[in-house]
Amino acid sequence: MSNREKLKQLLGEVFLLSEDEISLDLRKDQIETWDSLGVVSLAVGVQETFGYHFAPEEAVGLNSVRDIISILSKGGIPFDD
Repeated sequence: MSNREKLKQLLGEVFLLSEDEISLDLRKDQIETWDSLGVVSLAVGVQETFGYHFAPEEAVGLNSVRDIISILSKGGIPFDD
């Protein structure tokens, strides 16, 4: 499974989204469940799935799927698949 697929699966589980609702252009303001608890759940899921620990300012600064991929890519997790 590619990292994009893993992230898509994680986002679906954390934010209770169907696969067809998730895209690179998806933003925080489009997801009702992307609240403070969602951020914590996302951070835990990213840690478990990718081994990356968001700094607090990174986690609260996330506004889109692209932001998540950008931070993980900078952390050495490839998304060029």
